[in-house]
Amino acid sequence: MITLCKHSPSSTGKCTGAGMALYKIVPKNPYYFWSVMSLIMQSISAQDENLSKTMFLPLAERMVEKMVKEDKIEAEAEVELYYMILERLGKHEEALKVIRGKLGEKLTSELQSREKKCMAMYKKLNKWPECNALSKRLLLQNSDDWQFYLSYFDSVFHLIDEAWTPPTEGQMSLEGDLDHSIVQAVKFVEDQIENESNSQRQLRGPHLAKLELIRRLRKRGCNDEYKLGEPEDLMYQYFIKFGDKPCCLTDLKVFVDLLSASQHTSFINRLLGSLPLNRAAESEIALPEDTKALQRHLCVVQLMRLLGIYHKMDKLEKQDAVREMTERYRHGLQFGKSCLKTELQFSDYYCLLGAHMLLDLWSNGEEWAVWHCLTLLEEGLNNSPSNAQFKLLLIRIYCSLGAFEPAMDLYSSLDAKHIQHDTIGYLLTRFAGPLGQYTSASQACNAALRFFHSNQKDTSEYIIQAYKYGAFEKIPEFIAFRNRLNNSLHFAQVRTERMLLDLLLEADVSSSLEESIKSMSLSPEEDDIPWKDLRDNRDLTALFNWDPKDRDISEDHRKLSLEEESIWLRIRSLTLRLVSGLTALSHTPEPKNSQKGAENGVSSKIDIVRALLQQFEATVDAGKTFNERQIKYPFLGPPATRLSKFLSSGACQCQKEALLLLNDIYDLDMSGIDDTCEIQAKIGRKLKSSLEDLQDLLHHCKGNLMDIQGGNCRTSPHIIENLVFFVETISLFLWVSSYFVGVLRPFKSNLQKKKKKKKDSCATPPVFTGFLDYITGLQTLLSNMSDHIGGLEISLTALKLEDLSLDNITFSEDEKKFTKLAVDKVHSSYLHSLQEMGDLLRKRLETFKKFKI
Repeated sequence: MITLCKHSPSSTGKCTGAGMALYKIVPKNPYYFWSVMSLIMQSISAQDENLSKTMFLPLAERMVEKMVKEDKIEAEAEVELYYMILERLGKHEEALKVIRGKLGEKLTSELQSREKKCMAMYKKLNKWPECNALSKRLLLQNSDDWQFYLSYFDSVFHLIDEAWTPPTEGQMSLEGDLDHSIVQAVKFVEDQIENESNSQRQLRGPHLAKLELIRRLRKRGCNDEYKLGEPEDLMYQYFIKFGDKPCCLTDLKVFVDLLSASQHTSFINRLLGSLPLNRAAESEIALPEDTKALQRHLCVVQLMRLLGIYHKMDKLEKQDAVREMTERYRHGLQFGKSCLKTELQFSDYYCLLGAHMLLDLWSNGEEWAVWHCLTLLEEGLNNSPSNAQFKLLLIRIYCSLGAFEPAMDLYSSLDAKHIQHDTIGYLLTRFAGPLGQYTSASQACNAALRFFHSNQKDTSEYIIQAYKYGAFEKIPEFIAFRNRLNNSLHFAQVRTERMLLDLLLEADVSSSLEESIKSMSLSPEEDDIPWKDLRDNRDLTALFNWDPKDRDISEDHRKLSLEEESIWLRIRSLTLRLVSGLTALSHTPEPKNSQKGAENGVSSKIDIVRALLQQFEATVDAGKTFNERQIKYPFLGPPATRLSKFLSSGACQCQKEALLLLNDIYDLDMSGIDDTCEIQAKIGRKLKSSLEDLQDLLHHCKGNLMDIQGGNCRTSPHIIENLVFFVETISLFLWVSSYFVGVLRPFKSNLQKKKKKKKDSCATPPVFTGFLDYITGLQTLLSNMSDHIGGLEISLTALKLEDLSLDNITFSEDEKKFTKLAVDKVHSSYLHSLQEMGDLLRKRLETFKKFKI
């Protein structure tokens, strides 16, 4: 019976009936409430919200009320279910009565579950006196619970704005006494701090609450009246108390905007002056003697980064800062000698900070800085093999350099679990196909898709178990989780790219294009991407950073990135659908006329293809408009899509021309070879133009991938991306040409028959000579590209990977090993990419040579 409880109105309706049937046989509450939950499921899945609130939920409410009146409510889950129904119906008063009443006493499994539900209802009902009184009472019980400080402040200021006054008689609220003025709020916070000072356990909440109150008062323009103190002094005192805890930085990070720009340096100097550091004889800098002192200093340098002090340094100052971070990092390793390989070193963040400073220099055009950064991170990873931040940043840098091989190895070592495939998978899959390593790209896409496909089965199992054990409140969460993954932007991207990748590797190589399309069940008229419901589940803060707000990832960056990702996904999806439509237009040897075509459904297929072509052109135009805005994301933020290079390399123009040819070839096919001089001339011009544009795309692939001269290493990762665009574009031309061959062959056969009958030579239609010249031109282009890739491989193989000269930086022998390791990884990855692309192009060339009309 339970297996009937799927997420559809019909199946949940069956589940409702089955639950009631069981209840009649064995009158136990779980069976009854299965039926109630099934009604809620129907309300969730109903397309019509009005139907949900007028039929399913009221029926569920009546069923529960019957049990309440008969005093048959037994379990906490049943109360949770009643609360859920009332909340979804918007009956907040009734829900509050249930929670505050006798039934609410059953809510015991979760700490403060009853109080939290009351708080939620008070807020929805705008019962700010009760909200404030309850927050205050809970804070008096535990003055370190941050969520209740926020509720307390929210309610205080709502009461002030409403000019609320206490009643002359009786209690101030249902929850007891409350504070309704700023003076009372200030006194309450001060009292909590005083109580904390007398407590044996140090509590962070009261001190942070004071800073939060200052922030809110400043927004209202009335802070100075209440003498709460200077934020700088309060933050300094907070650092003295909690500076040796890793949470100190994340706590203070929220409030650094309370400091004026002129206070930044004095604040940092005060913190530095409080540090217990000792200057060793052999070192120019004062170093900590234990992990607590190390953590305090680390907190200060992180705050310096956060306040933008490091960003204002010039090149030489930054290099000195990097040297200091490196020395502190290595000195701190002594405290972690007994650490297991799975544990992080105490000084790892020094290494990460140094890497971030080097990335600043790299973004300012200092090419050497990226190799120094890789050296530092590879050393850090060697000492902390389980440090995920080192791995994530290395993945980002190697991919930016066009080296997918080391990125794939690093991502595999992360051992990403479950939802992480959706939240951080983009760091790898964004670069999977574009860097030319198709085998690894397939593996990366498969790993992500396995998670998404297993989600359907797993969440159904979770729902069944929730029914079985009466955890009804979890069922909507499981459904929401499943929907979140089904509508994931990343899921749509990986699925689309995987199918395009399969076509690239297999279509007209190991199997025909038609067979490949059929095996994927692709159809041009079907678009299974939920565009309206697409969800961006990427964790854009996965990479730690301590950048100030003006350099950090903003909400605008997130919105722009989603817009760009959506445009690029639409271009790729339309390309895929147009390729699948190409096979639907394949030539049949029967006589052609529009009526016959309509009967066979061919004309409807061309209508679909034409509609898709219009959408493709419109989306490309939208992409051009977006690209003109020249959006730049922070390096540690979302990576840009391939859109910009797609447009600038010429690949966009080439692919658009190839796809637009479909329409003209179809017109020729329908009209016949006679009296179609205009169509033939048009096709001839497009074929010639396509060859010129492909030649231009080939030109964008010229240059050296890697060049080492005088100890300086320069890379040109854009060449690899352009080579990949060339491979994709030439494959598209191959598939279009194959369709063209299928159209021309019957015409050629008919012409030969006519020649034999008339026994004289008829003039060969220009479309035949134009097509043969076009195929010859494509073969020449492919040969030239294969030679170019071969030349790149030879020059890379012959490259002497000598020691790099990193701008007045002298490396030790150990450091040189890590530099060489990084250079070798990039070098090896480039070679691998060239070999895979070269192999695929040679296969494409062989296919072109087989084309005969």
